[in-house]
Amino acid sequence: MSSHFTGQLPLAPSFAPAPGEPAGTYDPSLRVTALGGGHGLSATLRALRLIAGEITAVVTVADDGGSSGRIRQEMDVLPPGDLRMALAALCDDTDWGRTWRDVMQHRFTSKEGTDATLDNHALGNLLIVALWELLGDPVGGLRWAGALLGARGQVLPMSTVPLTISGAVLSENGSGELVRRTVTGQSKLATAGKDSRVSHIRLQPEGAPACVESLEAIELSDWIVLGPGSWYTSVLPHLLLPEQRDALVRTTARKALVMNLTTDTSETSGMSAADHLEVIRHYAPDLRLDCVIADQHAIQDVTGFEEAAARLGAHVLFSKVGGGSGNPVHDPLRLALAFQEAFKGS
Repeated sequence: MSSHFTGQLPLAPSFAPAPGEPAGTYDPSLRVTALGGGHGLSATLRALRLIAGEITAVVTVADDGGSSGRIRQEMDVLPPGDLRMALAALCDDTDWGRTWRDVMQHRFTSKEGTDATLDNHALGNLLIVALWELLGDPVGGLRWAGALLGARGQVLPMSTVPLTISGAVLSENGSGELVRRTVTGQSKLATAGKDSRVSHIRLQPEGAPACVESLEAIELSDWIVLGPGSWYTSVLPHLLLPEQRDALVRTTARKALVMNLTTDTSETSGMSAADHLEVIRHYAPDLRLDCVIADQHAIQDVTGFEEAAARLGAHVLFSKVGGGSGNPVHDPLRLALAFQEAFKGS
């Protein structure tokens, strides 16, 4: 470790709303832990930083594609991509926050005809890995990155070891016969459900340790938020890690699940919204939720969906949370208002 690193973090940034952000709904004492990965978790974090003073993001570490996959393979570290996206989402809407958000998300493009060592690598991924190497501590490195960005919360990995996700895919072969095959790897599984059915999701190594700091955050939170995101590769993994699943079952924190704005994805083709909830109940039968947040435009069978939510112990809060652009993307302000209603109503 470099002698310039003392291991002591600089003073934490103020978690008050930035200029221009709505302050009337902000509760500095509200402690929320959000579980997920990728763009879904980013949407949740952008919403939560408008209303909650203490935010923890617990991020999946099974990514094996793109820049993260290359770094993971070459350097034997946690895949940094989803962690980077969570840090960027927690940046304030100020000149400082916007600048560092863009720096973290910036991807290099190599000149044609060169040995493209840096091509498509996100600078934030390289920064995070540099901090990990200097500190020898994945949690400490993420805290340093958060301090540099002025992130409005902390970002933690769900496990301190890289995970591999696999699942069974049932699909027709050329003769029209149903064939079951095993697909290993997040990037492959994420597209395996198109015209197929995914099941029997597993994480390896079996019995991988959960991040201690993540378990503490789950225990001490007022609310836990799960989703939205890729159902099998970003949402479900948080229920497959035994220590974390047990912590979610035991915690006294209330729990909310955010549904996606479409059920027709490459992972969940042919599944209804109620089927999504049944997946949660199948893999975590002892888990009880308090609230399921859904945009009614994304739910075809409202009665069946409400019945599936009730089997998880939850009521359904229908709220317009889509961005209105035609793309299935959550609007941060609308989602923040939905969270506020859910947190006050349960």
